[in-house]
Amino acid sequence: MTTAERTEFLSGGLRPHECRSCGTCVLVKKNSIQHTSIQWTTAPAETCPVFADADGPTALLDTCPKLAGSISDAVREGTLAVADG
Repeated sequence: MTTAERTEFLSGGLRPHECRSCGTCVLVKKNSIQHTSIQWTTAPAETCPVFADADGPTALLDTCPKLAGSISDAVREGTLAVADG
């Protein structure tokens, strides 16, 4: 895999999404209904209240449920496309 292919695989299709709960902006790609890629553009514990209030290491958190809900809402509303249709 070339560097360009690797870059496209890792970041191609990522779109900015602002959490409707706290306003944190992340990059998101919906590869399918079940699979969501999220790339944080800031340190989650500094911008997301759920991560900031975590008891213990934030690396153990899968993601913020409020952010996940915000992404699901955007898919339902058609403002965030799912790659496989």
